[in-house]
Amino acid sequence: MSAHDHVPPAADPAQASAPDRSAGPGPVPGALPEGPAHAPVPAATPAGTPVTPDASGRKLPRAVGVALATVGLLAVTAVSATVTVAVGKPDHRPAVAAATAPATAPATATTSAAGTASTAPTAAATPTTAPPAAPAPAPVPTPTSTLKGTVSNGRHDGDLQYFLLPIPEGGESYGPADGMLLTDKDMGEQMGGAEAIKALKSFGYKDSATRTYRTADGKAEVTVTLLRFSTPARATEVARNYTLDGLDPIEITGDPAAHGYVDKPKQQAYTGSMSGISSQGDVQYIIDVEVKGTPDKALLSELMKRQRDWLTSGR
Repeated sequence: MSAHDHVPPAADPAQASAPDRSAGPGPVPGALPEGPAHAPVPAATPAGTPVTPDASGRKLPRAVGVALATVGLLAVTAVSATVTVAVGKPDHRPAVAAATAPATAPATATTSAAGTASTAPTAAATPTTAPPAAPAPAPVPTPTSTLKGTVSNGRHDGDLQYFLLPIPEGGESYGPADGMLLTDKDMGEQMGGAEAIKALKSFGYKDSATRTYRTADGKAEVTVTLLRFSTPARATEVARNYTLDGLDPIEITGDPAAHGYVDKPKQQAYTGSMSGISSQGDVQYIIDVEVKGTPDKALLSELMKRQRDWLTSGR
C-alpha cells in the first residue's frame, strides 16, 4: 500500500536618530515621524508535489509450476521546495530642520511661528510605482495517450498496454500512466529465473504489460498484469493452471473463466491481498489487490469483470 520549513525572522529595522533636544524647544515643525517597524514577510508555502511514490513490492502468482517473484512498483517521492522572502531594513528619512527664527523675535512670536502650519517646510512626496502584475500561469495540458489496439475474434493487436484495465476516475497511477511493458528478462526474473521464461515461451508467450494504481479513496492498490500468447487456447491453458500455493481460494463472480486467492492478515491493522486469474482471447490477465485488513472479494470480482469486458470489446 501505499515537508515544512522554517523562515528566519526579519532583521530588526534601523532606528532613526533622535533630534537634539538642546537645539530648541519642543518638536521640530514639519518633521517626518520615525518609520514603523516592518512586520516580517511570511515564507511562501511550498507546493506539494505528489507521487511520483517509490516502488512497493507485490506478489505475483505462480504459473505452470513456476514461482513468481516480486513485481517492482514505482513510487513518487514528493519533493518540496522552500522559498524564503528576504526582509530588508526600512528606509528611515532624517527629520527636516525648521528655519531658524530671528534672534530679536520675542518668544511668543517663535511659538506662534512654530504653531503655524503655513510656515513649516513640507517634505516632498516620494513617487511610488506599483509593481507589474504577475502573468497568469498557463494551463497545463492533460496528457493524452497515444496507445492503440484492436480486437478481432479473440486476437488482440496493437499496444498491449492499451488493453490494461483503465484507471477509474480519481485513481492515481504509480509510474507511467500508460503502464509499462515487461521485458523477457523482467518476466523471467519475476517468475523465478531464466528457465521460467523458457517455460512460458514454450506455451506461446509473446509479451506482457503491467500497471499499478491507487483507488480514489486511497484504500486499495490495484495491479493489473497482461500476458499475450500466440493463440487463445494457449492463454486459456496457462490461466487455468495458474495457482498460488499457501493461499485460500475464493470464488470470482462475473467472470466465468476466473479463479482467485486471498491472503488474510493476522491483524486488521496489517495489509491483506487477493489475486484473480483469467483469460480472454489470446490474453491472460492477473489482478492483484492490496488493502488494509481482510480484503472484500466483491472488489476483486468487479475488477475482473471490468477487465474481461475491456478485453472483449477493446473499449
